[in-house]
Amino acid sequence: MAAAGQIVPSPTLPLDAERVDLLASLVRGLDAPGLLWISGYTAGLAAATNAVRGTAGMAAAVFPTVLPAADADASWVATILYGSQTGNGRRIAEALGERLQSQGLRVRVLPTGGYALRELTRERRLFVVMSTHGDGDPPDDARQLTDILLGRRAPKLPSLEFAVLALGDSSYPKFCDIGRRIDERLAELGGRRIFDRIDCDVDFESPASDWQARVAEWVERLPADGPGTRVAVLRPVASAPAYTRERPFHAEILANQRITMGEGVREVRHVELSLAGSGLSYEPGDALGVVPENPTETVAAVLTAARLDGAQIIERNGVRRPVAEWLTSRLEITLVTRSLIAKIAERGGHAGLAALLQPGQERALRALITRVQLVDLLERYPADWDAGALTAALRPLAPRLYSIASSSREAEDEVHLTVARIDTGGDGAGRPGAASHFLATRADQAAVPVYVESNARFRLPGDASRDLIMIGTGTGIAPYRAFVQERAATGARGRNWLIFGARHFAQDFLYQLEWQRALKQGVLARIDLAFSRDGGQRVYVQQRISEAGRQLYEWIENGAILYVCGDATRMAPDVHAALAGVIAGHGGLSPEAAREQLDRLGADGRYLRDVY
Repeated sequence: MAAAGQIVPSPTLPLDAERVDLLASLVRGLDAPGLLWISGYTAGLAAATNAVRGTAGMAAAVFPTVLPAADADASWVATILYGSQTGNGRRIAEALGERLQSQGLRVRVLPTGGYALRELTRERRLFVVMSTHGDGDPPDDARQLTDILLGRRAPKLPSLEFAVLALGDSSYPKFCDIGRRIDERLAELGGRRIFDRIDCDVDFESPASDWQARVAEWVERLPADGPGTRVAVLRPVASAPAYTRERPFHAEILANQRITMGEGVREVRHVELSLAGSGLSYEPGDALGVVPENPTETVAAVLTAARLDGAQIIERNGVRRPVAEWLTSRLEITLVTRSLIAKIAERGGHAGLAALLQPGQERALRALITRVQLVDLLERYPADWDAGALTAALRPLAPRLYSIASSSREAEDEVHLTVARIDTGGDGAGRPGAASHFLATRADQAAVPVYVESNARFRLPGDASRDLIMIGTGTGIAPYRAFVQERAATGARGRNWLIFGARHFAQDFLYQLEWQRALKQGVLARIDLAFSRDGGQRVYVQQRISEAGRQLYEWIENGAILYVCGDATRMAPDVHAALAGVIAGHGGLSPEAAREQLDRLGADGRYLRDVY
């Protein structure tokens, strides 16, 4: 018999003798709280690993956690809860968790989709990072929690202290709406605000950093709640840092070709990049972050409109660079924000522009923001700019995320993208966007700074016998190319059904030959197509969903997983309504009950959306 605390290697123990000795030395002499902390920490790491590999159930695959897992008996200083659609909220929450843990504080970081609302009644301190997706929608993994929390079944919370950081986009009328409603609801239920909610626009880095600092300072002043709330900080063995958003890998372009054709048809390109030597890996459903440069002609136009010398040296945050370099590779000039419009209106005294910032003008503001660039505003609303003032008014150039269109099982050390060329502004003539123009104009062997952005909310099921229903339009087809490649390479037994929409069969049916080959080989069980500009009557994917309602309902009833990818403004709501209609019509349910069933599918990881 082994002595207490001794670990005896055995054929069933998934550790070699050396690791057994290291583990034994680590736990030797620890008290119960210390052992519990290690247990929670390693459980969290295991959950994250299973989620990435797809070996866990759907709930783990959709909602991984990288910090200690929940423990009903643990004395947590605080819980950090996040709802994130694009990853910004997750990064903020995880950074806060790491910061507090580095101070020896026992905290946990959880996604809203992995949080049981009943735990709220046990929470003492809750820090919420909540994104508003589109015009007032919660992130997909936060829908169930927000519905319950904002509804009549929410519990009273007299012992709760909380603070909320809300993320949003002020170009939408319902700016930060979900974060605001959660903040107000927690107070209505009896919770006490630690400090007032902070609402962040798309340039969220500075206010989010300030919020994290306030939280860390407030929590650090708390007395220990009991054994185990403050623990010794474990420092992992240092390893070479992975390529990240802050430190991207320069990937070589292997192929860059247009895959649409015809006059007046949006340019879409298939781009292949090499990840050889990077150590980067990805799963189907993940995105590739691209760190772009702004178009040279747009930079020149901005300098002309503002009457600035591009060679002038400007210092920003302790960094000195020529103005032209700031505008080319460091600052955002193709996307317009509410705060930028406010600064331009104030600088030039433009009352008409300032009026768009008033309550009731949200839709007019949104219309302006979506069709202009910085140079358009500078030309229409002139002011006396100096280089320092203009660069200070601009936010940092943000990476762009593209759904990965390949499986590494087939592409190996390559990654493929499907990129639509986006032009905006220019009074209808159209100015090139940042990343799409950057990628479209890169020649073979050129280097592109990239990193992998994990998207655990849009994963293949661990059960390879599950059927998939993949619905998308335009470049929303990209992740499905990866899905089908992966399923073919792994010999998955489940059937694959693609419902795809575009404008023209002959001009923008993306990857047409590949889908036809997959259908012929049996990798694709069924394909339904909707081309809205071929013929007199426009046909969209939601109509194909309704037409195939009986078969689609049978697939859902037999356990199929629904995926939706593409436009969030029009396509996604229309598809959602069509799916609810199918469930109501073929399941004999009321419209409300059908919508509730669709919500349950989402909560169960069987209705996954990647919309933008």
